[in-house]
Amino acid sequence: MEIHSRQIIGTTDGPHLLITGGVHGDEFEPMAAIRRLMREVDPVQLRGRLTLVPVVNEAAFLRGARTAEDERDLARTCPGRPDGSVTEQTAHAISQLIRTADYFIDLHTGGTTMSVLPLTGYKLVPDEAVRETQRRMAHAFNLPLVWGTDYRLEGRTLSVARDAGVPAIYAEYLGRGLCDPAGIDAYVEGCLNVMAELDMLDRERPASRVERTVDDFRESAGHMQIRNPSPITGFFEPSVQLGGDVKAGEPLGTVTDILGDNVIPALSQESGTVIVLRTFSRVHAGDTLAVVLEDV
Repeated sequence: MEIHSRQIIGTTDGPHLLITGGVHGDEFEPMAAIRRLMREVDPVQLRGRLTLVPVVNEAAFLRGARTAEDERDLARTCPGRPDGSVTEQTAHAISQLIRTADYFIDLHTGGTTMSVLPLTGYKLVPDEAVRETQRRMAHAFNLPLVWGTDYRLEGRTLSVARDAGVPAIYAEYLGRGLCDPAGIDAYVEGCLNVMAELDMLDRERPASRVERTVDDFRESAGHMQIRNPSPITGFFEPSVQLGGDVKAGEPLGTVTDILGDNVIPALSQESGTVIVLRTFSRVHAGDTLAVVLEDV
């Protein structure tokens, strides 16, 4: 399995930074942002080496879907295997690339079904030096929310980085299957900000846009796919907004059957801020409807 990438090698020594997008095939702002970085990063001004992968999961992208034809989630399949299914092979190839890096940024969105409050996240790994470097990178990326979560979650690109001792962050910016120009701009700026933080280029640090920092050491913190599942298969109508507050037991919205005769309220499991909200109305029973960031 070949991962298509572009390398920019600076004229002076420095670290190796890997930036990836398209781990899921329906997340478009990262792909566009990384292609812009390919054009805009000047090797004369660069210290070190930059590896850019706009579309990790090409099979999923060509399907116009989150996953490839084997329907495995690449972000749950790492480190994969070289002789497995298409997603397992892709996971193996990107895991090998991650291990070559000194630092790693993985860009995401909510895809075609969800919208995510712009955030930068990292794993609260036991190694204090790595954890502090990740925290610095996340703050430098300069999105409104910085979220530290459970380092024990497996199968992810960041779990490969964790095991390799590579400081790594990820970012999320809206979604809904769009390619928001503001999201592209934020991702380009964020990556350049991190490069400056790592002394890979000279760049004036902008005013901080970080509004909230949360370090959540609880088990499974950051596992978005297990939060607030739909009670039935049907049509979801939200009653909350992305970025709004909700209390445990209050409705996130309703799910109805085809004719609308069976209307079931979907109640929030937590109190806090809605940081992920489903925007694709058709849901299957068990699908995540929202992620609520609790006050911890």
